[in-house]
Formats: sequence, C-alpha cells, structure tokens
Amino acid sequence: MALHTANPSCEPLRVSGDAIVNAAGERIVLKGTALGGYLNMENFITGYSGHEHEHRSALASVLGKKKAEFFFDRFLHYFFTEADAEFFASLGMNCIRLPFNYRHFIDDQNPDTYKKEGFDFLDRVVDICSKYNLYVVLDLHAAPGGQNQDWHSDSGITKALFWEFRIFQDQVIELWKAIAAHYKSNPVVCGYNLLNEPADPEHTRLIAWYERAEKAIRAVDPDTMLFIDGNTYAMDFSRFDNVLPNAVYAMHDYAMLGFPIPGQAPYSGTAEQRTKLRKSFERKVAFMREKHVPIWNGEFGPVYADDRVDPEADKINHARFDMLQEQLNIYDQDKVSWSIWLYKDIGYQGMVYVNPDTPYRRLIDPFVAKKQRLALDFWGVVDKEGVKDVYGPFIEGLKKMVPEHLQKKKYPHIWDFQRHVERVVRETLLSEYLGWEFAGLFEGKSEEELEELARSFAFENCIKRDGLNRILQEDGQRSVPSTP
Repeated sequence: MALHTANPSCEPLRVSGDAIVNAAGERIVLKGTALGGYLNMENFITGYSGHEHEHRSALASVLGKKKAEFFFDRFLHYFFTEADAEFFASLGMNCIRLPFNYRHFIDDQNPDTYKKEGFDFLDRVVDICSKYNLYVVLDLHAAPGGQNQDWHSDSGITKALFWEFRIFQDQVIELWKAIAAHYKSNPVVCGYNLLNEPADPEHTRLIAWYERAEKAIRAVDPDTMLFIDGNTYAMDFSRFDNVLPNAVYAMHDYAMLGFPIPGQAPYSGTAEQRTKLRKSFERKVAFMREKHVPIWNGEFGPVYADDRVDPEADKINHARFDMLQEQLNIYDQDKVSWSIWLYKDIGYQGMVYVNPDTPYRRLIDPFVAKKQRLALDFWGVVDKEGVKDVYGPFIEGLKKMVPEHLQKKKYPHIWDFQRHVERVVRETLLSEYLGWEFAGLFEGKSEEELEELARSFAFENCIKRDGLNRILQEDGQRSVPSTP
C-alpha cells in the first residue's frame, strides 16, 4: 500500500498563548475525527443496547468466553486498519482522537496490575497513524465508577460514582502516569485528553482532580499537551479559574439543529439560526477567550437520516451538511482545533459506515429497528412516538408523586424530569434486558461466521458518506497562518 504523505511529519507540539504550535512556533490546527465505538464501544455505533461491559458479558454467555474474545479481537482488528488511516489522511485532516475504556487496562478484580493488551491496542493505532503523519489524542472515555451519568462512561448505572470515591480518582491518575511513561517523547501522541465529558455535581472535585492529575503526569512526562474537558459534558467552565500549563481546553459543540427533534424547523441558513450556532459556541468558549488559551472542540457533528426508511433523507441530510459547514466556518475564523464525532459506525453519524448488505448488518438491523421503536438508545432514537402510550401515562403519574420544584433539582440540570426517568428506565434497565436478546443473535455462530461478522467493519466493506467527507476535505485544505 502506498503511503499518503500529504501531511507533514508529526513533531512535538506545545501550547503557546492561544495556539498549538510546533518547535518553530508555527500554529498547528488539529482537524480530525474520533474512533468512537472502537476501544470504547457505544450502543448506537455498533448496534447493541445498554452498556459495553453488559454487551461483552452477554455475548460471552451465549458464545462462551473464548469465542466471544475471538469475535471482539477480530472486530478490533478490522475496525481501524491502514486503509482507514490512508483514507482519512487523503482528506487532508491530521488528527485522530482515540477514546478508550479503562477496562482495557484495569481488571476490577485485580486493579493493581495493568493489562498488557491495553497498551497493545493503543500502540497499534499509534503505529498506523505514524505512517500517515496523523497525530493522536488519547481520550479516557470511560473511567472507573463512571465520570458522568451516561452510557458511554460504561458504569451501568446513571450515577457518576467516580466523584464519590477517591480510590477511583487515584486509579485514573496512576493509569495516566503509566500511559504517559509509555508515550512520552513520542511526537505522534500529541495529547492526553484526561476525562471525556466529566459531570461532577459539585464542580469543585473535578477541578481539584485536574490539578492533582497534572502534577502527577508532569512528574513522568513534562512535555505532552493535556486536553482538559469542561464540566457537565464539556460545556461548563463556570467554576474554572486558573489554567494549567501546556494545556488545551476542550468543549463539545453539538448543535440541536443537527438532530431529529420533533417540531424543530430544519436548518436553512437563516440569520437567526446562524446566530444561534455562534452564541452556543461563544458561551462554551468564554473561559478560553478570557484566559487566552487554545480551544479544542473535542466533539460535534449532526446525525443523518437513512434513505432506506425516510423519503426525506436527502433533503434532511443536505440541511445538516449546510449546518455543519456553518459550524466549520465559525471555527475557522479563530483557527479552532476540532475533532468531529465520528469516523465509523453502522449508519447514523459516521464518515464511513458499514454496508447494510454485510453479514453483520443483515444480522443486527432488525434488532436496531426494534431499538428504534422502543426508543432504547438516546443517541440513536429518531422518534419516541412508538412508546408514548406506555411512557406518557407512566411519567405523568410519576410527576404527580414529586413536587414540581423538586423535579428540577437533580443534576445534570439540563435534563428535565422526563429525561432522568428515560435514562434509568429505558436506556439502562430495559436496555440491559434487550441486550440479552441482541446477544442471542450470535448464538451458535462458528469462529468462521464470527470472522465474517467482524470483517463487515473492514474499510472495504464500508460506504463513504461523500457529502460529509467532501465538506471535511475542503475545510482541511483551508490555509493556516504560520505564526500565532
């Protein structure tokens, strides 16, 4: 395979004022994507319901431990290869954000010994990216106890226990020390994204943890940049005050105009809609502006309609492409670094997605359609009307039991009472039950069949989302000033 070498070779990067720069002081704008669903799996990305550790356990219960491990190993092999890196680099982008789950490194029953496989998995991606001059930001997406209340922290519950137990916080600092010792002086690994979308109800524990983590990591690796997410899902910096040295501050800029919200007018580029996008962005970056530090938009991007089931899919998707283009225009004005969510999935959001005619999609698509009808996945749900007759009366009954002023008390406060109930009942409890149904689809599969299912995720078995990739490629070609 011929290597794509349009990107300059990776070199050590650092923070200078509000810019990321190389050794010559030239501004570097990181433009990339995330390998979500890979070393940190998510239900809407690959099709199961519930949480990753439940999914892995359910598959082991029907396949046996050995065959389940075989399937997951082959899945990881095919999910990201040199073909993926070559395609990504060909678009002119230069950075891969690599989310990972702490479980690849820490066995909860033997937490004092790190698993070698975790480093092997990271090394494989870093080595591939080095061949195509792609920087890597390592992103701890799931921490012990869960650093937020959502499914992607893989806690299996709707509480962020990471903040309640010092032992969890210390575990993660020690893990980052080990990772930093492994990658220090490696120019491909340009940053450590210490915690994805933390959500500390008290706010202060997060800031104190960042300060402790920075000191511990700097004793091991004094040079690699740190990427610091804001609180409440990387959207709230209101309690932040001081800035850490050589740190890039990260916000996430999802726009509701890019999601299928009932009654919402599609994006059409009106002055009001453009102003809304700009105001949302500026609110999230006010801290970075005040402190004159670099901005990294660690996640953003709309979702897309499926033309197999939605006759309006082309119209909807073109509107969302236009919205994405406007977001990129906003980021370009200040040369903001960004990482779109995400690279590969089964068809909802990815730059590339698994072909519906592959063995994996043919096996799981009926279940995914059922998940849609039952509204089990928050991120992958288009329409909740199918379960309104069940949950509507239920939630109204619950509201009568709780005084109205208390319904707004539970953190995160951006979620209303109904959203909290959905999290617990549908997306946690019911999703765990249906996870066993999903696992049943794999029952009796031979290793040869499992190999073919995993191979469905290979680049050659994926469809490129051309409209999205064209926009990203054009943005990747925008000029960057040589000095900050």
